[in-house]
Amino acid sequence: MPARSSPERVLTERELNRAVLARQMLLERVRLPIPRALERMAGLQMQYAPSGYIGLWSRIDGFRRQDLTRELERRRVAQGTLMRSTIHLASAGDFVLFNEGVREARRSWLLRVRKDVDTRAMEAAARRVRALLTGGPLSRAEILKRLGVDASTWNGLGLWIDLVRVPPSGTWDRRRADLFALADEWLGPGDATPAQGLEHLVRRYLAGFGPATAKDIASWAGVPVPEVTSVTTGLSLRRFRDERGDLLLDLPRAPLPASDVPAPVRFLPTWDATLLVHARRTQILREEHRPLVFNTKTPHSVPTVLIDGQVAGTWSHRDGRVRIESFGAIPRAVRAELKEETERLERFLS
Repeated sequence: MPARSSPERVLTERELNRAVLARQMLLERVRLPIPRALERMAGLQMQYAPSGYIGLWSRIDGFRRQDLTRELERRRVAQGTLMRSTIHLASAGDFVLFNEGVREARRSWLLRVRKDVDTRAMEAAARRVRALLTGGPLSRAEILKRLGVDASTWNGLGLWIDLVRVPPSGTWDRRRADLFALADEWLGPGDATPAQGLEHLVRRYLAGFGPATAKDIASWAGVPVPEVTSVTTGLSLRRFRDERGDLLLDLPRAPLPASDVPAPVRFLPTWDATLLVHARRTQILREEHRPLVFNTKTPHSVPTVLIDGQVAGTWSHRDGRVRIESFGAIPRAVRAELKEETERLERFLS
């Protein structure tokens, strides 16, 4: 008789919470170069430029604002439209691979939701943009003026030509990310295939957010579940179950801290990816608090504070002070730690 496979280990919600916090470097700040930290966390969402800076400050010991700006200027990291057609910050190597992995899914999505898109017109416009940018970066306004196209055409054009946002735009001191360059000129040409890019993206996701389901990966990447499944089927992965019985996949030897590992107070920026729906299973953001962080009245999330690994409130920075709006009573045991971390953030923001 064939041997029976042993049942998958069941991971509790709290174990999953601690696993993601550890992989996102939110259990303990690390001393890593910025590109390596971004690779560990599978990139960082950066629609609002300060989010990248605050997100890295929460994770890297000794991080200073000028550190990220310098890495952008040296082209070791880059920002541009990637997963789910949102702006992400990634290491230069990851940016090229992520772009390969998600381009076709992004283009297919656009063609489904926008029936007015003419692919041949987009291809022609992309050739013109390449000619314009071969001489160096240009602002969005200048590109639109020279092309003679409207913003609607521009919003889909990045799916036919790979662009990056370059400094000084999209930095702490100049937050509007409106200066563009050709990705293959700014970062160097890549030779990966879309299949290689998608496999790399799946591995990075599991390293940064696992254990996870194929659906979680697809939700984060903006790629159809069957495409993700075709990748995971060919990988040597660990298999777990969550408390609902869903199959979780993970990389071999990826960290799985004990559920009782302490989680420190941490401040998260707008749009931190640990709070998005792909990571719901971790309950870093409890469902009853989700409408307080993501709501229809604002086009973005609000900055949040973690206590014991969960969002305990929101924060804002006004008149040099960090002000916290808690969702409930702050436990006495963490008040001193919260005060210390608040003062540290105020110094960073000043």
